[in-house]
Amino acid sequence: MELADRIKQQEEAAFTETMQLYGDYLTRTAFLLLKDYQLSQEIVQDTFFIAFQKIDQLENPNRLKSWLTTIVWNQCRSTMRTLTFKNVFASRHEKLENSVDNGLTPEDNILGIERNMELANAIQKLSYKYREVIILYYYNDLTITEISRLTQTKESTIKSRLKRGRTSLKDVLSTMEVASHARE
Repeated sequence: MELADRIKQQEEAAFTETMQLYGDYLTRTAFLLLKDYQLSQEIVQDTFFIAFQKIDQLENPNRLKSWLTTIVWNQCRSTMRTLTFKNVFASRHEKLENSVDNGLTPEDNILGIERNMELANAIQKLSYKYREVIILYYYNDLTITEISRLTQTKESTIKSRLKRGRTSLKDVLSTMEVASHARE
């Protein structure tokens, strides 16, 4: 039986399994869009609450992840309309604690974390419309068609935003690199 079907049956283990399976992914998605970790966690909690209440609206059980992503995205978008944002990034210590043992040396882990933080910082500097498509395409592995459907935007507009977003990201990264070298 599909996970979504088990949720429809109000199976408690299915609720827990869904939160364990998609919780980090949805939190990461919300964080990349909102720039606020605590707010992202709240959005994900709200998302699960909404999803469990409205599970009967999910027409295709195979699209549970996509459906949950849509709910998170809509919750973030709604929140974006009402909030002024502040940049919130996990401390380097927190990042190190959360890093998975991947066989790399601690130095390589730190370098990788720093590169990821630089990229995350650069993405955060993009305007929302570019940040949104970059995150959905590259981090959430959604297709242009899926992003178009999710955002209710034409595919040609999504392609254009991806292209402009990549160009802007390249410019931001170049500026950050120049600033970094100037400090050295």
